[in-house]
Amino acid sequence: MANKKQQFIVVGGIVVIVLVAMLAFFGANASATVMTVGQASQPDAAGKRVEVTGNVVNNSFDINGDILTFHITDPDEPGTDLKVRYDRGVSATFGNGVTAICTGAIENDGTLVCSELVTKCPSKYETATDALTVERLLGYDDAIVNKTVKVAGVIGEGGPFDVTSDVRFDLVDAENADYLVPVEYQGALSDDVAEGAHVVLQGSLNADGFFLCTQVSLEE
Repeated sequence: MANKKQQFIVVGGIVVIVLVAMLAFFGANASATVMTVGQASQPDAAGKRVEVTGNVVNNSFDINGDILTFHITDPDEPGTDLKVRYDRGVSATFGNGVTAICTGAIENDGTLVCSELVTKCPSKYETATDALTVERLLGYDDAIVNKTVKVAGVIGEGGPFDVTSDVRFDLVDAENADYLVPVEYQGALSDDVAEGAHVVLQGSLNADGFFLCTQVSLEE
């Protein structure tokens, strides 16, 4: 009888632990209030769980260890600004101007501590007409340094890397993989811009051999 009583107590304890865990899980994932950047920036938003959509302010991001901080703004609300902190890593699609859907809680200092971050960047397409191949680009040597050009190629192995990397990806010649150029780019990338994708870039080659990219498009 004592053993059965002990078993009952153990089972009952496990059930209680599971229930507590479930309550904690569903509490943490409770529905968030949808707010604009302007609304979430108000003092009365502190302590609330919210979902806010905005565009990442250019060059506002900073990474310290695994913690990403950045600011978002709403083009429909000029002058708005909301600081966001996210500690779950940076996706390759994150970058300047990307639309970020941020869900989390507003701290007393007005920072949105984000537990869920979704980035949206619409795919852009560009014809390769008049674009240089990577082999042709590199063949010009110093004659093309700092000249704005269009170049077509393939996203190299492992790329794209996140926005904190010195090289976002390597652009490889579509016909001759022996020719490649490292690309610097801090803008947003769509999910379609992945390893092996054919892309068309606009930008310029610098004296150090890096392509300073201003626009990435998928090749039509």
